Amino acid sequence: MTTAADHEPAVLAEGLRKTYPGRGTALDGLDLAVAPGTVHGLLGPNGAGKTTAVRILATLLRFDAGHARVAGRDVSADPAGVRARIGVAGQYAAVDEVLSGRQNLEMFARLHRMRARAARRRTTDLLERFDLDAAADRPVRQYSGGMRRRLDLAVSLIRSPLVLFLDEPTTGLDPRSRSEVWSAVRELAAAGTTVVLTTQYLEEADRLATRISLIDRGRVVAEGSPTDLKSRLGGSRVEVVVPVGHDLRAASGTLSAALGTPPDVDPAARKVSFPVHGGGEVLARLAPALDRTGLQVADVALLRPDLDEVFLHLTGGPGHQGLAHQGTPHEGTGP
Repeated sequence: MTTAADHEPAVLAEGLRKTYPGRGTALDGLDLAVAPGTVHGLLGPNGAGKTTAVRILATLLRFDAGHARVAGRDVSADPAGVRARIGVAGQYAAVDEVLSGRQNLEMFARLHRMRARAARRRTTDLLERFDLDAAADRPVRQYSGGMRRRLDLAVSLIRSPLVLFLDEPTTGLDPRSRSEVWSAVRELAAAGTTVVLTTQYLEEADRLATRISLIDRGRVVAEGSPTDLKSRLGGSRVEVVVPVGHDLRAASGTLSAALGTPPDVDPAARKVSFPVHGGGEVLARLAPALDRTGLQVADVALLRPDLDEVFLHLTGGPGHQGLAHQGTPHEGTGP
């Protein structure tokens, strides 16, 4: 028989507020609902409130007002019940560099009160799951950044949590290591674990998250799938570079007639752009016009909005510390 609990979000926050004395408001009425078995991204710049939200939901920090439930347990009334059902991986790997990967996992398993045989069995399973079995007996100090983060994820899964909180798990990693962590997160979600992921990396949120909450000044300013959020800017645009030797005004007129929309012309860059809806069919409509103007397909680009544009549009842009792109880690965290 289906019950109300079967439809309960894996994570639910309503009106969460948190103020740090002397530092101001970190959360200002944050609302959040995370569906079970999904990857939910919390995206925002430093100081937006992402880490504070995760620490509260993981029972590591008290909140001033509001209500929160995680994995069916009340965060305030039953923190022990929440902790028994979650895993947490912070921004930096919390493993012992002197011990081997195997020793780290067995140690944490015993700290979780597993018997020795069960701890060894769980350790072996996790080393295989995260492709660390070949390096299992090497000291962690010899691991790459990606291997350390995968080991940290393995530690957080010792008790098979229902919900896993990942707080900026790829901060400071090179692109290869970041890709390794992404693969591990995808496998977790595919196996049914609910993942709440905080990140400053646009590509990370876009690739991993089923749903994204954009956070600004301690509250959610927009929420939806990556595609839904991008669509809020009104779709894509076609951008045509008109090379020197071609009549810019004539080309823009011909292309505008083909698309049925007025152009935005940048004479200095010799670019003509048009807001459009659709994808490849738009370029197909442009083909005859390109022939008439003598332009080549290589001069045309179909540009879709990205999450950076969405965030700047929704938060007003100026005055905000920007989000990070892959390959340009944005160091430091805020509440």
